[in-house]
Amino acid sequence: MTVLPDDGLELAGDFPDVPHEQWQRLVAGVLRKSGKEVEGAEAEEALSTALEDGLRTRPLYTAHHTAPEPGLPGFAPFVRGGRAEGNTLGGWDVRQRHTVADNSAVLADLENGVTSLWLALGEGGIPVPELGRVLDGVHLDLAPVVLDAGGEPGSAARELLRLHEERGVAREAARGNLGADPLGHEARSGQPGDTAAAAELARLCAEEYPGLRALTVDALPYHEAGGSAAQELGCSLATGVAYLRDLTEAGLSVEQACGQLEFRYAATADQFLTIAKLRAARRLWARVAEVCGAPRAGAQRQHVVTSPVMMTRRDPWVNMLRTTIATLAAGAGGADAVTVLPFDHALGLPDAFARRIARNTSMILIEESHLSRVIDPAGGSWYVERLTDELAHASWEFFRRIERLGGQAAALRSGDLAQDLAGTWQARTARLATRREPVTGVSEFPYLAEKPVVREAAPEPPSGGLPRVRRDEAYEALRARSDAHLAATGSRPRIFLAAIGPAAAHTARLTFASNLFQAGGIEPVTDGAFADSGATEAVLCSSDALYEEQAEATARSLKAAGARHVFLAGRPGRYAGVDAYVFAGCDAVAVLSATLDRMGVSR
Repeated sequence: MTVLPDDGLELAGDFPDVPHEQWQRLVAGVLRKSGKEVEGAEAEEALSTALEDGLRTRPLYTAHHTAPEPGLPGFAPFVRGGRAEGNTLGGWDVRQRHTVADNSAVLADLENGVTSLWLALGEGGIPVPELGRVLDGVHLDLAPVVLDAGGEPGSAARELLRLHEERGVAREAARGNLGADPLGHEARSGQPGDTAAAAELARLCAEEYPGLRALTVDALPYHEAGGSAAQELGCSLATGVAYLRDLTEAGLSVEQACGQLEFRYAATADQFLTIAKLRAARRLWARVAEVCGAPRAGAQRQHVVTSPVMMTRRDPWVNMLRTTIATLAAGAGGADAVTVLPFDHALGLPDAFARRIARNTSMILIEESHLSRVIDPAGGSWYVERLTDELAHASWEFFRRIERLGGQAAALRSGDLAQDLAGTWQARTARLATRREPVTGVSEFPYLAEKPVVREAAPEPPSGGLPRVRRDEAYEALRARSDAHLAATGSRPRIFLAAIGPAAAHTARLTFASNLFQAGGIEPVTDGAFADSGATEAVLCSSDALYEEQAEATARSLKAAGARHVFLAGRPGRYAGVDAYVFAGCDAVAVLSATLDRMGVSR
């Protein structure tokens, strides 16, 4: 060990320890200035942020916020990674998804940094007989292929293995995943999958293809149905346990069965929650393997996909920022393989530019930012370790709930799981509607003059099971109404923003109201007189002091000029002539929908 010379510098040597209570008193003093009279722990709690699953993010974490020892990379409980070397040797597996038979796109991806392929086959994807054409020119011993086989796992697997044999790929050199996921298929389609076929494929891979896995534990259906992080992890555990039961009953050992599974999770733009989710997932699966008597087989292999739920159709360019943060979180969380969905994913089939940006997102983080050179870079953070631990406990409780319902299949078929996911999404929908969870380019800073991005329609994915939700869906419906009105009349519905007093008095609320109404496709007019604006509704924008002096008179004059209704941007008060109030935290979706109704904009 190298001993550094004494240079006279001591970290924090001249600074006394600060008691936690002293920090709380300072927080209380700041809150007091804003009118909140709280002390001690209550002052600290006032700055905490509520997350889903009953979790809270505290404003300050210290060494007193303990969590279980995470261990070392490559060793149980695998919190810090399933492999001792992590992704340091070459970065994570850059895995691109393809849903149509486009051989040129596949080759372009592989020639420009993609290291494996994820192919959707069957319903909503590439016809199984087309697989050979799609993989024409692909060196199958160098580029692993992962199948999303849907309801056709047997035929899809046989066709891929036939191609391996035909092209002389040795069985021990085969890599990838045959993609059997009967419970995931049931969650998507409502139709039971073929568990016997999945077990047969697992037996074949375990005996003859040591580098090939047969099954995927796909948690995306639960994430895309609106589930929380803990619900996503709980469902993945329940699914994984169900597959262990099926495979061991088919004759595989627990170690062999664990080796046949790859887990798929979503990465969102909430980077710390994503990091904690991947770390917690490894810890939880290690516990399952330990209980099953195979602790050394508990290293979970993770394929992480940037969240489809967070992708927007309006201002889709912002999706590049969302997927970059999500990819960073996936890499920092220790994902083995990462799929970056193209920024135009929600609009249809991605074009060449979108696919290039998607693959280069990983390449920049690996090659230029060197993110993969550090194993578990967030490890040791009091916040991340505590969040990992709390999320692991919440996920385990949800997993136990599913097991009490009879397991994953029973929970799906009874409707109990769908009800749980719907409840979570309903609560999140309320936050989206009130803009407490803002969506840039949609509910915040929308751009009505944006030229729409048009893409060729993508194949319809399987349906009939759990729903697929998106954060932008309520606002997208409002904007679609505005678009139809524009197409029919040549102009968007308009609202007049009446600024009262100098800019210092009205700018903040003018900006707030402009953002609010544009989120619903309503064009704000701020110049000229109301009579010339083409609007039928008006909004007063100013300070509380000027409202006291001028709100009622201004409202009367606006109605005399033809305004049917007058809003006021600010907290509800008592002003004659003011019909409604819009303020931070109001139900923006309800306000905008009602306003469009009054304007005669059809649904």
